[in-house]
Amino acid sequence: MNVYDSELVASILKTAGYEQSLNIHKAEVLFVNTCAIREKAVERVINKMHQYAHLKVKKGKVKVAGILGCIPQYSSERLKKELPFIDILSGPDNYDKLPQMINDCLKSKKMQEKLVLDKEQNYEDILPFTENKHSVFVTVMRGCNNYCSYCVVPYVRGRERSRSVKSILTEVKNAVSNGVTEVNLLGQNVNSYSSEGMNFAQLLNKVSEVEGLKRLRFATSHPKDISDELIQVMAVNPKVCKHLHLPFQAGSNEVLKRMNRGYTREEYLSNIEKIRKIIPDIAITTDIIVGFPDESDEDFEQTLDVMRRSGFDNSFMFIYSERELTHAKKNFRDNVPKKVKAERQKKVIELQKSLSIEQIGRDAGKTKVVLVESVSKKRKSELMGRTEQNRIVIFEKTNEVAEGDYVNVLITRAEGLSLFGKIVNNGEGSK
Repeated sequence: MNVYDSELVASILKTAGYEQSLNIHKAEVLFVNTCAIREKAVERVINKMHQYAHLKVKKGKVKVAGILGCIPQYSSERLKKELPFIDILSGPDNYDKLPQMINDCLKSKKMQEKLVLDKEQNYEDILPFTENKHSVFVTVMRGCNNYCSYCVVPYVRGRERSRSVKSILTEVKNAVSNGVTEVNLLGQNVNSYSSEGMNFAQLLNKVSEVEGLKRLRFATSHPKDISDELIQVMAVNPKVCKHLHLPFQAGSNEVLKRMNRGYTREEYLSNIEKIRKIIPDIAITTDIIVGFPDESDEDFEQTLDVMRRSGFDNSFMFIYSERELTHAKKNFRDNVPKKVKAERQKKVIELQKSLSIEQIGRDAGKTKVVLVESVSKKRKSELMGRTEQNRIVIFEKTNEVAEGDYVNVLITRAEGLSLFGKIVNNGEGSK
């Protein structure tokens, strides 16, 4: 979402006459876009801005420096105290005001701060700046209504609101006309999308009708809201990728209740079983939090049990940390020792590694359609791409294949979290 919002900002500034610099030492306006989900993110942003301070304070090349996104919304007083050279603080609903804020800074030399949460702000008429890309993000809704007890998102990004179908289709068509073939639809909970009588499953079908679009992904789905209709669309629509990110967060019903997640472990596992039955070749990923207040050893073992039963391709694994404004911070004591949290996270990482190897390894011997993304990071003689299931594939570079191409790759082996193979010419291949 921050990548998408950064592209929105770039578009807004380009429309106002600014040119994006590829060299930070030549920039006159410097913005850092931020996320407040984790405490470490706040620390990293402050450290990063201290590293940039000399560009403004000593060298004077940067005329305006600002911090955008959720951290100004979450901790503006701390930013002003620790980063006195900052000129602009803008929340995620105020990006359209940045050109005027820059002008006001240059004229008055006073700090500009706009942190209003606007339930009507969807940036409907702004097309993000995307250049030389084959895959892009498109936000279909902003904000969140779920108020999970550990999560700060509703407080820093506002309440849930869906974009119009027309604006989404306009953005997707514009992206495709510029060479994009894969679109990722984004929302804190895409299952809640609702606009003009259209739900998210119907929106997927509508977007898939855009001529020239080859792949359609989405994130994130909330387990309490995933519908049979959505599962069926994923099963039968050839453009909708067979990859689902479905965060379960914890395996204990008691912990899930304190988290205010709105479902039980039994309901989650039932959904997983149903999804895998209807879409056998699907890849499922998830989010996991360990060390939530009052999480016992037994609670944690149930988290490991859900992991084993679900067979996730991958997981984003977090140690619980308190966030200001949240229900958990106000009402629960962070009473799981740091050492225990670290030990639990280590066990989750180890289990996920073995699950990933097992799941990804099942593609060995199959021919997969791969979207070529880039040259491999390790070897310039190899290319890297992704399958429909969002699995990374490494294969030998050829003169006939370029970034953005779709190629058939015979998977010869799985190693670590990556697949390796060779390009073959055998029709459409297997998805």
